[in-house]
Amino acid sequence: MTDFKDLHVAVLMGGISSEREISLISGAASADALEGQCARVSRVDAGRDIASVLTALKPDVCFNALHGEWGEDGCVQGVLETLGIPYTHSGVLASAIAMDKAKAKAVLAASGVAVPGGGLFNRFEAARGHVMPPPYVVKPNAEGSSVGVFIVFEGANAPPQDLIAPSWTYGEEVMIEPYIRGFELAVAVMDGKALAVTEIVASTGFYDYEAKYSDGGSEHILPARIPESVAARAMVMSERAHAALGCRGVTRSDLRYDGINDNLVLLEVNTQPGMTPVSLAPEQAAFTGVTFKVLVRWMVEDAYGRGGAGKGI
Repeated sequence: MTDFKDLHVAVLMGGISSEREISLISGAASADALEGQCARVSRVDAGRDIASVLTALKPDVCFNALHGEWGEDGCVQGVLETLGIPYTHSGVLASAIAMDKAKAKAVLAASGVAVPGGGLFNRFEAARGHVMPPPYVVKPNAEGSSVGVFIVFEGANAPPQDLIAPSWTYGEEVMIEPYIRGFELAVAVMDGKALAVTEIVASTGFYDYEAKYSDGGSEHILPARIPESVAARAMVMSERAHAALGCRGVTRSDLRYDGINDNLVLLEVNTQPGMTPVSLAPEQAAFTGVTFKVLVRWMVEDAYGRGGAGKGI
């Protein structure tokens, strides 16, 4: 294998999804961490011309710091497979399934991972009247970062009418699930092994986009204030989910735990979690002794070691 210090790494960031701004932050932090560790770091604001840009750059490996639609759902992964460029995070199939909440839930349930009930509904149907008794959660079927997510609490007269607003751009189908009260938890998985369990306390009462990315929007408590047996269950569930979807590299599973009813469910698997030193996955890596620089280096080495086209599906 080529020595790491001789590699040319292209960091893909930005993109065209609703999570562009967050991706730029993840990409910049990852590129900064790689600077000085390898021969060359190219920062690529990924657009629809990504294939021609990478063909001209000729990187040895890509660090995929894209978030959301197009960058996280198998599309860019397919381009990289075609170009024969190794890349970080999950491959085409795992990325596509994980991004589709309905399909991912079906795979996880079949593998024995506890997931919430509910199902897919057309957004106009979901806006006409309650499709299940409140409280429940409404979210786009193929978005991340809690974009377009609503909680409908008991006593609500009607579902959120944002679903049929002209500004809605998150697809025609929405996932509606029972709302699980209790702890918001996150578990990062690195190379198939769970790192830790973080408890998330949102200042807004709901871990939405603002709580995730605004200063003071949320507090990360590591380790989570839950019984050790529950933490162990959460880690096993996250490892099983990572494997069931065929993920690789680093993922982050989001879970909810209702302590009153001892109900622990896995909500979704994020195949490309936030990548700044204070993001959940890097925080957990640091908690286990893996610094941010070491983490991003490992991710690149892991990707490069697998090779290019045909290795990422």
